[in-house]
Amino acid sequence: MNALDEATCRAALEQLARGGVVAAATESYFGLLADITNPIAVEALFGLKPRGADKGVPTILPEASSWPALVAGSIPSLAQAFADALWPGGLSIALPAAAAVAPRVALDGSLAVRVPGASPAAELARRFGRPLSATSANLPGAPPAVHSAAVVQSFAEAIAQGVLLVVEGESPGGAPSTVVRISEGEYAVARVGAVPVSALDEIARTLTSRA
Repeated sequence: MNALDEATCRAALEQLARGGVVAAATESYFGLLADITNPIAVEALFGLKPRGADKGVPTILPEASSWPALVAGSIPSLAQAFADALWPGGLSIALPAAAAVAPRVALDGSLAVRVPGASPAAELARRFGRPLSATSANLPGAPPAVHSAAVVQSFAEAIAQGVLLVVEGESPGGAPSTVVRISEGEYAVARVGAVPVSALDEIARTLTSRA
């Protein structure tokens, strides 16, 4: 996975700041990054990749300390235990979204977030300092992109219009993040991915034994 050079990073940050979308490699596939706190950016994201009502927008955080502002109420102890053990990494945790989160970004009122592992997308999120979307950078029905050339081919018109900036490089592929939903002290796995369910079970057991 290619490291970001300063010129590329600056251009990507400027694109995000003006409400545009950036395609960059995560630890698995290329993601479409947009500032979920900016209505212009959210509109641009959905213009590139419409999502049905049955799909929320996976989100990456610049750091764990930005999480509480996106959550309605307090973060449950189980969610915090998962985050402490598995962030940065491939676990997305879905909790009820704060009122400030755009309804179309959430799924049934919940927002799935994670602090990503080392990648160009993680560096951009950290330097931008705001939560970013990280939905896969492919057209609906197409396979996730592992190389920037595939993103360019799929979104040539948006690139020409300046809506999308693509960070060149390659991602490693592999499993997407595991997604868990947490409610009333219990969790349900919505998608099995990079983090095995056995790891979640172990953390939950350890937390229960300490209670």
